[in-house]
This record gives sequence, C-alpha cells and structure tokens, in this order.
Amino acid sequence: MQKLLLLGDEAIAQGALDAGISGIYAYPGTPSTEITEYVQHSKEAKEKGIKSSWSTNEKTAMESALGMSYAGKRTMVCMKHVGLNVAADAFVNSAITGANGGIIVVAADDPSMHSSQNEQDSRFYGKFAQIPILEPNNQQEAYDMVQYGFDLSEKYKIPVLMRLTTRLAHSRAGVVRMATQHPQNELKLPDNLKQFILLPSIARKSYKALLANQVNFEEESNISTFNKYYEGKDKSLGIISSGIAFNYLHENYQETGVPYPVLKINQYPIPRKYVEKLYAECDEILVLEEGYPIIEESIRGYMNNGKKIRGRMDGSIEFDGELNPNKVAGALGLPVSQGRAKPEVVVGRPPVLCSGCPHIDSYKALNQALEEYAKGRVFSDIGCYTLGALAPFDAINSCVDMGASITMAKGAADAGLIPAVAVIGDGTFTHSGITGLIDCIVDKSNVVIIILDNDTTAMTGGQRSASEGGKLEDICRGVGVAEEHIRILRPLPKFHDENFRVMKEELEYEGVSVIIPRRECVVTVNQRMRDKFKEKKK
Repeated sequence: MQKLLLLGDEAIAQGALDAGISGIYAYPGTPSTEITEYVQHSKEAKEKGIKSSWSTNEKTAMESALGMSYAGKRTMVCMKHVGLNVAADAFVNSAITGANGGIIVVAADDPSMHSSQNEQDSRFYGKFAQIPILEPNNQQEAYDMVQYGFDLSEKYKIPVLMRLTTRLAHSRAGVVRMATQHPQNELKLPDNLKQFILLPSIARKSYKALLANQVNFEEESNISTFNKYYEGKDKSLGIISSGIAFNYLHENYQETGVPYPVLKINQYPIPRKYVEKLYAECDEILVLEEGYPIIEESIRGYMNNGKKIRGRMDGSIEFDGELNPNKVAGALGLPVSQGRAKPEVVVGRPPVLCSGCPHIDSYKALNQALEEYAKGRVFSDIGCYTLGALAPFDAINSCVDMGASITMAKGAADAGLIPAVAVIGDGTFTHSGITGLIDCIVDKSNVVIIILDNDTTAMTGGQRSASEGGKLEDICRGVGVAEEHIRILRPLPKFHDENFRVMKEELEYEGVSVIIPRRECVVTVNQRMRDKFKEKKK
C-alpha cells in the first residue's frame, strides 16, 4: 500500500480518485480549492478521463454533480462554506431527489474567517437537508471517509455531506492508500425515471421516504467506525469531541492520556446511544466542536435532565473564532500555554494589491473621476480588488457576497444615490453578477458597473475564469447594455488620463453603463513567463 504526504484537501481528492469518481465539480474558494486542483493535476485522473473543470458557480457545480449521479456515476462537488449558500437550492432539494450514482458534497468551513465573510457551520445545512454528514479529524480519516461516503450514498440513494475546516484542509500528514481502487461505475439511469422530478405529488412521496430513512441514518452513526466511545476512569466529566477538536483534546494529554470518558463523533446524525451512555455515566458533559454548538444544542434538547452540559453555549469556550488546544485546555481547567510576546519592532502589515496589479490603475482613475461627488457611493465585491477598501485607495464602500456589488448599486440608485458605482471582477461577474445586470437593464437603473477583467480567478490562485477570451462585452451586449456604453480600458499609468475621462463620461450618463478595465493579472503573467522559460530549457 502506498503512503503519501497529503493536505486534508488532497487526501479527499485522492480518496475520490481511488473510490471511482467520474467527475468533480467546484468553484474555487479557500479552503476547498486544492481538492479540485489535485484532481486536475493528477495524471491518473487524466488517464481515467475524469471530468474536473471549474464550474461558473457553486450552484451550477451542484447541479452538474446531480446530473452525473442521475447517470449512475460517482461524483464529488466541492466548495467553501459560503459557497453552500449559493448551491443551497439544489443541495437541499437533492435530499428529496436522492442519488443514483454516489454523491459527496464537500464543504470546507473557515472558523476565524481567515479568508471569508462569516463563520457559518455547514453541518447546519446537512441537518437542514436531513442527510448523513461526515467530519474527519485527520487526513487519514478524510481519505477513508470518501470511499465510505460513496458506499453510504449508494446504499441509501442519498447525497452525503463531508465537512472539514481550514486547519485540517491545509495541514499535511501521512495517508495510506487502499490496496485496491474502486472502478468507475457503468452508465446506469435510475430505476425510477421519475425519481428526479420534484413535482409536488412525487416530492411528497420522496420526502416521506427521506423521513423514513432517518432511523437508518442514525443507526449507521451508531455502528460507524468513525464514531467511537473511549472509556475513562474519572467519571466526573464526560467529553464529546468532533472533527479536529478530537486532536486538540489529545494534545492536552500527550503524556498521560485523557482520564475521562470520551465520545468521538465524526459521523452524523448524532449517535444517540453513545450520548446516552456518556450522560448516564458522567457527572457533567463538555462538548468540544469546531464551529457552531450543533452537538451541544442537540444534546441539550434531549439529554438535559439536570446534569451540567458545557461548551460554547455556556461560555466554557468562546462562541466565535477557531478552536485550538489552548481554548480546550481552558475549558478543561488545565494550564494554558503562553507563546512568546510579539517583539515591538514587528508591525502588522495589512494585505495589499501586488505591485503592478491592474486594479491599482483602475482605482486611481475611479477615485479621480469621483472627486466632485460625495463619498460613499462605490459598491464592491469579493476578489483581490476588495483590497481597494484599504489605504491608500479607500475606494469602495461595500463587500457582502458574490455578485452583491451590482444589485446593491442598483438599490442605492433606486433610492436616489446618483451616480451609484459597482466594482466587480470578471470571475465574480460570471459567477453571480449577470443576473444583477439584467435587473439594471430591465429597470433602466442609473448605475456604472466596472468589471475589472484580469483574465483569471486571481484571489484563489489563478484558476480559469469563465469569462476568459473577451466574453464580457458580448455578455453585456447580449443582456441589453447599449454598445456605446460598453467601454474597454487599459489600466496602465500611461493611459490614466484617458481612463479618467471615460469614467467621468459614464458617471455623467443617466442609464446603465459598463466599463471593463482589461489587463492580465501580474501573477499569472509571471507564472506564464516562468513556464515558457522552463519549456525553452527542455
């Protein structure tokens, strides 16, 4: 058996390859991006003809995976936690349609918001959809759970959610591959060709079947090897841990071992029989989980019979932020280790746009064009260009969710804030900005939309943009933007005066205008040049 040193993300990807996937669908988003990239760079995946291109957004990824499952093949769909919001319509309904070929939906959560807008916990979505959830506590489990998850999915004809967090996604450990790999499924349509039709008369029957399976899902959790009860001599405390929290618990007892009974929960629904055993044996319960207090809230609902239950809900662990060994130590009443004090000479450095970034020149022109207007009228979006909120630009006033720049500018313009400006990237525009632009066209809104086109999805590492090849102006023209108000700029210092003039003209226009500053991302330019140099040396 081969042993590999893998990130948690890579362990999931290799697990999917070994479990016989035929396709993986995703939109890039930290900390999930490396799953799909691993498959895309895999020679084995290419030889097996595994589909692995980037989707335009998470919803289209989820729906593509559902289509592959319909055809009987195993498929995986990957996204970060907020991406599950975008995919939610298809995701929640997929619990009603069920699966044909196995489907695993991987959601990578980001506690402490290292690169995200919130700390939402994807386990809530799994509970909401009423499907099984897997949550590995190390890289080997992440790998092993994929094969298990596909088997579970096909056994009950149901999608399975796999949830991991940043720390596991982006740390490495040794992973032992299974001795034999699962071949790809043969093409096989559903036995019931109406399975995926959610007409109310069909959906009602399918929902009853989903509800009837809940007892089976819980029994699978009760017998799962990923859920384990560890006996302990000291019954004054019982500990429930899930996912990576299990590791943090053991880091505090490396020399002695944990003296208390411990229930490790890495598969949901919560295994009630183990929880009841722990509750009966111990004086009080401490719940350690990364993210929201989902386990704690659940057991408070059906086990709160006088014994104390501690966790995030009672303040034993602070509600927000990433869990770590020190927070666990504090909840256990153990000494909290202190790191060395930060030297006073070390000054915090906020992130900045790369030197030579085309967005720099775009923001300079925009700021100058807006000088005669009151501040607070530029709505932006999620991408590298969000750094325009910081000094020295101070150029934007919002960043809420993918695509919100255009629709927020529309709403502000409708309220009388004229001119209203939206700043959005090329990848984000095709992800979820096009529909907002259509709204602007339909209502003849007075907005200026600036689509910063650097020909890549730069913030997540330079993945392919769905708008590459100059599609943006065709899209804008196609949805109804007047030809004369689609302006293409070159964001370079030598064109500053011209760019400023164009922006000023469009700010004065009463209607929908689109400005597209176009220049390739400096990072992808440098990478392309390096690759070209390496090719020459060969």
